[in-house]
Amino acid sequence: MQNTLPVTNENGYFEIRLESIGGMGANLCGKMLGELGALYLSLNASSFSSYGSEKRGSPVKAFVRWCREDMPIRVNSPVVSPHILCIFHEGLMGRLPVLDGVKPDTKIILNTPLSPDEAMQKYGFAKGTLYCIDALKISMESHSRINMVLLGAIAKASEFVPLDCVKSLCRDTIGKKYPDLIASNLEGVQKGHDLLSRAVISAASAQGTPALHKDRFTWGWDNAPQGGINHRFGSTVSNDLSPSREGYIPLFLQEKCINCGLCDSTCPDMVFQFREGNIDGKPAMINGGLDYFHCKGCLRCVAVCPTGALVKALEKDYPDKPWFVPNKDLLPDSIRYEKTGPNGWITSDSYLDEKRVDGGIT
Repeated sequence: MQNTLPVTNENGYFEIRLESIGGMGANLCGKMLGELGALYLSLNASSFSSYGSEKRGSPVKAFVRWCREDMPIRVNSPVVSPHILCIFHEGLMGRLPVLDGVKPDTKIILNTPLSPDEAMQKYGFAKGTLYCIDALKISMESHSRINMVLLGAIAKASEFVPLDCVKSLCRDTIGKKYPDLIASNLEGVQKGHDLLSRAVISAASAQGTPALHKDRFTWGWDNAPQGGINHRFGSTVSNDLSPSREGYIPLFLQEKCINCGLCDSTCPDMVFQFREGNIDGKPAMINGGLDYFHCKGCLRCVAVCPTGALVKALEKDYPDKPWFVPNKDLLPDSIRYEKTGPNGWITSDSYLDEKRVDGGIT
């Protein structure tokens, strides 16, 4: 079908930037947006991604450019000032410069349970149009992927991409490889389109809102140590892995715990904190709780617990997590946690009654 871009930059391009972490599907979403423009909207299109170690949980950016079909795309650099900016994970806000290049006409899509007004109050957006959607909740309910939900949201925010074209793209891309998952992914696209909420960021609405956090640590040309010496070597102890969790946490029910230690032996991140105590008058090690800073949500402990003392729970239901005990043995008093780390899904092992593939959850 023929399509006319509603707005372009000085080079004649309509540009999209996706900000995410590895494992959430931003790379695939960017590729699909490129195919959407070229194959379904009769536009010329290009897309590419930028990421580091290909490790789940590491920062990922995807860039998409659309222009008229008869116009070549001669720019191959990253998208600096996007017309649509989609932020896949709220944990990136204030810790990475994901809002760089936002203009008054930029449409910002944020994956968050907050309303647009609440998000503006929390993060201090200064310009553009803000769209909010709880893509994590929708993907969990529909058994789709977050990137499919946000694909529908991007179509809605663009105001010119037909939803039918996006669904056809999903059938042709996801449906061919994972036919059993196409229905759930189409449901995620539809809900992402229908449930997107919008708010215009005006100068008045931005007044009084807090500035984004500026305490992130980044080495650049002006502050890198001479000789390239890394003063923060050999440890991920300061990592806060909460951005890697995708909706679930292990919930500890101490009254059911028999202190067998199976959770501790199976945990890949040493989150369980045992202390000296007594059982039936005899010295024993007692399970004192979990270090949720280092818990990436793999739920191996839930699978191995013989008494049901650890159960799978929705993280949103527990903003103040019970039995949250930071690992005192590993951390100095002056530690500052950084929200980063590997993704929680264990694709090589069985995962309770769920199995994750690129197309979603079966």
